Amino acid sequence: MKSNALKYVLVSVIAVFTALALSCTKKEAESVRLGVAGSHSGDLASYGLPSVKAAELVVNEINAKGGVLGRKVELLIEDDVCKPEIATNTATKLVSRGVHAVLGHICSGATKSALGIYRESKVIAMSPSATNPSLTQSGDYPNFFRTIASDDAQARLEVDFALDILNLKKIAVLHDKGDYGKGLAEFARDFIETSDRAELVLYEGITPGAVDYSAVVEKIRNSGAEAVIFGGYHPEASKIVMLMRKKKMDTIFISDDGVKDITFIKVAGPDAEGVYATGPKDVSQNPLAIAANEAHVKAYGSDPGAFFLNAYAAAQALLNAIEKAGSTEYDAVAKALRTEYVETPLGRISFDKQGDAIGVGFSVYQVKNGEYVEVEK
Repeated sequence: MKSNALKYVLVSVIAVFTALALSCTKKEAESVRLGVAGSHSGDLASYGLPSVKAAELVVNEINAKGGVLGRKVELLIEDDVCKPEIATNTATKLVSRGVHAVLGHICSGATKSALGIYRESKVIAMSPSATNPSLTQSGDYPNFFRTIASDDAQARLEVDFALDILNLKKIAVLHDKGDYGKGLAEFARDFIETSDRAELVLYEGITPGAVDYSAVVEKIRNSGAEAVIFGGYHPEASKIVMLMRKKKMDTIFISDDGVKDITFIKVAGPDAEGVYATGPKDVSQNPLAIAANEAHVKAYGSDPGAFFLNAYAAAQALLNAIEKAGSTEYDAVAKALRTEYVETPLGRISFDKQGDAIGVGFSVYQVKNGEYVEVEK
């Protein structure tokens, strides 16, 4: 009996140690899971798909060098169509799949809807394009970071450009009623009203996806506005601009990075000529930006789209932080993001206490000969 009992104990001990060893081996072999969430279909897919490609390029390069923490990086890709009501489901899916960090979301409204789910699950999310100021400035989402400047900086640039460079006196402000567009428009409105150099002659919200914007275009005409500052995305902007030009209106159109996209130019055609839009600073001379763009052309046979470099930098920053932290643990990665710098196509960046990127900003661009060109300062 004693011999059998001892044998049973030895077998049990060996089994326990074997299980622990297998568990440790499995943990060491476990991939680092990077989620990519955004508009991968629908009208705004041209904003989200470049982020998927950026993540693929960064991950392929890192995996070829041995991965992160000696582990392969795995991409988990989920579509939110830039809709807040879908983004919550997207975030839930990624969390249930054990994601360690998320590159996304793309639109501010969708990002806001998803962030609470990530926060409760201790998951960091980093957007290349969600610019609504409250996402970082409210303090509600300590798990949120971004590689793009916020709308208050963008709206300030638009208004300063209209007043200081174009010398305009009468300005209309429109928005699409969304978190992104309305938020930017509110800042533009406030900057105009406190400037003492220009008059806000119209402030109006439009309905996204409407077939006809004749009524608001007529309001612009009747207001005597020299320019329109629009907060929103390219589907609505292209319709408004085309209708204005059809009605022989030469009113200047100034918009945001939601419009600084090749799709706007393709849809609006010749009517896009002369349109101004703010967007991330031109970093085309940065060697890392050149390399990233060339890698995209080689891999996909086309030039990258909107926010590609911001997404590329976000993927690099997230994976670099995990490497520097020596862990995928939330607090350690968040600390690394705020204390470690990383070289990216946007330049050498880190993040402040709020989660905003240090070292990025906006420029003004104008459509000339069918492409956006940075305006000389």
